[in-house]
Amino acid sequence: MSLSLPRTAALGVATALALSALSACGAAPDDAATTADGKSAATATSAADFGGMDALVKVARKEGTLNAIALPRDWANYGALIDGFEKKYGIEVEVENPDGSSQDEINAVTSRKGQDRAPDVLDLGSSFALSAAEQGLLAPYRVAAFDDIPEEQKDAKARWYNDYGGYVSIGCDAARVKKCPTTFQELLDGEYKGQVALNGNPTKSGSAFAGVYAAALAGGGSFDDIQPGLDFFAELKKNGNYTPVESTPATVEKGETPISIDWDYLNAGYADEFKSKGVDWQVAVPTDGVFSQYYSQAINKDAPHPAAARLWQEYLYSAEGQNLWLKGYARPALMPAMEQAGTLDKTAAAKLPDVSGTPSFPTEAQQNEAKTVLGQGWAKAVSG
Repeated sequence: MSLSLPRTAALGVATALALSALSACGAAPDDAATTADGKSAATATSAADFGGMDALVKVARKEGTLNAIALPRDWANYGALIDGFEKKYGIEVEVENPDGSSQDEINAVTSRKGQDRAPDVLDLGSSFALSAAEQGLLAPYRVAAFDDIPEEQKDAKARWYNDYGGYVSIGCDAARVKKCPTTFQELLDGEYKGQVALNGNPTKSGSAFAGVYAAALAGGGSFDDIQPGLDFFAELKKNGNYTPVESTPATVEKGETPISIDWDYLNAGYADEFKSKGVDWQVAVPTDGVFSQYYSQAINKDAPHPAAARLWQEYLYSAEGQNLWLKGYARPALMPAMEQAGTLDKTAAAKLPDVSGTPSFPTEAQQNEAKTVLGQGWAKAVSG
């Protein structure tokens, strides 16, 4: 499996120029997303609303393309999902800026509204999905499995719903680190000078945002109080342990980020990927800061390929799609329902990192407040 940067980096100059050029393109033809009897995929709120799955597949194939963004092939097994969708439906998935952040995705939607290279679908950190919905950027659409998605994992208006998730974890290169830490408190020890990294900037990246939230819980904070997480990273920076290098598969392999606070499914994937290269990458879910979160799927309200966008969602929430995420060490949103239905890949489920307890999740209001606090204080916490 080839390596690519994870979804945290801001757009570089070259990418920005490319986006500027793409914004000059014209919009996709409207008739490509319409059935013979005049039903429009752009306004369909379910497959049934569009005439059924056969009708949706037919029009999506006519469109022929799905515009995706910020989907690295090595992130939660997205490579297999993309390949599976293309093979099943004969629709080409074009992935732009695979190393982009959740905020980059939202920026692409707003800057290219009405353009044929606008993203069709979005994969967003939970807090960013809430923001996009509030901005009126998302199309309501109920996948066939919508009722099986837990209530707390979806928008009541079906503008977004969680797809896959995991726990904040600490990854560690055991060949370069004498004693791999397993708690946030241990990360403050003097032996980890310049070794502790995040997967991105928490004001832009869902994974880094979760890392600060987990640190807050470890430091006596709560879903209502992320400030202890900011204080933790300020102290980590002050004592020299924090490195501003954003962890990626490349920095992990090179030893530039020997300790990485990241999702357990990414760290577990690194452990598999780098074993043959002599990297002993160990993974631990910190017992003092257990934080679980999901990424959310959404459809751009102005998607240039609205039928393909809706078909992509149906594929992701099928048993096939959900089990492919599971094989990438991510916990699919439909996991409880699939286990009950007998469609869960039990072999893949048995390989997930061990975690005790039942996860809980911050509310929309709590996440919005946490983002505000981070936006106001992150740069100051890690500057100097």
